[in-house]
Amino acid sequence: MIQIQRRMERINASIITIGDELLIGQVVDTNSAWMAQELNKSGIWLRRRLSIGDVKEEIITALEEESRQASVILITGGLGPTADDITKPVLAEYFGARLVMHEESLRRVTQIFERLNRPMIERNRKQAELPDTCTVIPNDRGTAPGMWFEKNGKIFVSMPGVPHEMKGMVTHYVLPMLQQHFELPFIDHRTLLTSGIGESFLAEQIADWEANLPAHIKLAYLPNYGTVRLRITGMDTDKGRLKKDLDEAFSKLIVLVKDWLVTAEDISLPEVVGKLLLEKQETLSTAESCTGGYLAHLITAVPGSSAYYKGSVISYANDVKNQVLQVSEETLQTAGAVSEETVRQMVKGVLAVTGTDYAIATSGIMGPSGGSTEKPVGTVWIAVGNRDNVVAEKFTLRFDRTRNIEITAGFALNMMQRFLRQQS
Repeated sequence: MIQIQRRMERINASIITIGDELLIGQVVDTNSAWMAQELNKSGIWLRRRLSIGDVKEEIITALEEESRQASVILITGGLGPTADDITKPVLAEYFGARLVMHEESLRRVTQIFERLNRPMIERNRKQAELPDTCTVIPNDRGTAPGMWFEKNGKIFVSMPGVPHEMKGMVTHYVLPMLQQHFELPFIDHRTLLTSGIGESFLAEQIADWEANLPAHIKLAYLPNYGTVRLRITGMDTDKGRLKKDLDEAFSKLIVLVKDWLVTAEDISLPEVVGKLLLEKQETLSTAESCTGGYLAHLITAVPGSSAYYKGSVISYANDVKNQVLQVSEETLQTAGAVSEETVRQMVKGVLAVTGTDYAIATSGIMGPSGGSTEKPVGTVWIAVGNRDNVVAEKFTLRFDRTRNIEITAGFALNMMQRFLRQQS
């Protein structure tokens, strides 16, 4: 049974992800990032994230080491029905338990296979065998239950590595159980986004303000592709007092960075652009060459973007630029596809094709080859505009192909939000 432990102090957590597939890069660990965010919202501080292979000795060593520093250890992976899934028997040994059939879990697994009209073999049945010292955590989205253990005042929670299953378990069971077990402090954030100033210059601008922050409020700098996000985080036992202190500090920060402020909300650049378009009740399209649709992907990843975004012309080849976007043959021959003249004409062309109020165009050399002395790899032209005005800017990037594409998309969205504000 879970013992309620009322104490107001900072609770640290560690995350252990188990699986050889994580170590060799076959599977990307998205579980840790998601869990870290959810823990933070609940007032639990993540101390460390650790990935280990399907090796008994390494799992036991990780449990020992993390429990020395953290009060909560969250474990994902290794609960499947195959021979390489060893987490459950290792945990049973570590906590001095016997594996016994858990009838409620067996009933759940049986129902899942009956719904799927599939036979249940012994491997699947054994997923309902659980250590007799654990509190069973139901898995409403899969066949492998979770397990809650307590040892030497520390909590260990083992969950499946399948993200959809783990998220359901954390949301509906694990976090409420942790909130019942501990009296957690309140943690809150305020975030703003700046552009047009580098991280070091921004730090100089707000140095005195930062030096006078209360001890329970911390500042983080989060630079990314021409922008710097500033996030202040506070922790207190009194929710009302924390809100007052954060609001006061944040108001002063906004005044200090007002010349570079993009938004005082914790939203992304695509969301900023979308919000501005919704306020104006106007629409956007894109004409992409070097970004190959990535810009459209970022815009349409925002829920509700269909209200303001009509579509994209991916004019990767010159004949598409010419025939669809009406970039002139003369421009392509004399100035080239990667040029100010071309992106300006791409904006005009996609406005005509889609009938939108605004447009963004990108053209560049992403690498690793294709550059020249005049236009080396990383040369990018971006244009934004409407039927009355088009603004173009050249950038010189120095990274690999993937990052160059990501940076170009970020710069393009930033140019668009500035243009929209100027129109207002």
